[in-house]
Amino acid sequence: QLQACGGGLVQAGGSLRLACQTSGVIFSRHSMGWFRQVPGALREWVAKIRQDGTTEYADFVAGRFTISRDNAKNTVYLHLNSLKPEDTFVYYCNKFPPLWEWGQGTLVTVSS
Repeated sequence: QLQACGGGLVQAGGSLRLACQTSGVIFSRHSMGWFRQVPGALREWVAKIRQDGTTEYADFVAGRFTISRDNAKNTVYLHLNSLKPEDTFVYYCNKFPPLWEWGQGTLVTVSS
């Protein structure tokens, strides 16, 4: 199971920390990713973190977001900084590539 949280309403330029806790899997064995989606559109990849902690980001992140993981807590995080209105999405986590059933996302709304 995947349970994301930490979203909310924030002004442009603000920050949020998203968290996603997993259960029922051996978390440390998997690369993890964050994805985002607006209703009616395709889900897009945001960031991923491998088992060894190395990371990759989509080009639009441009140094503003940081993905991290805590294997002891079975949790992956996404720190969102310098948020823009165009970052308004529902954010989800999943294994990377996303082969698990999608869980509940968390809504991030950025006001201008």
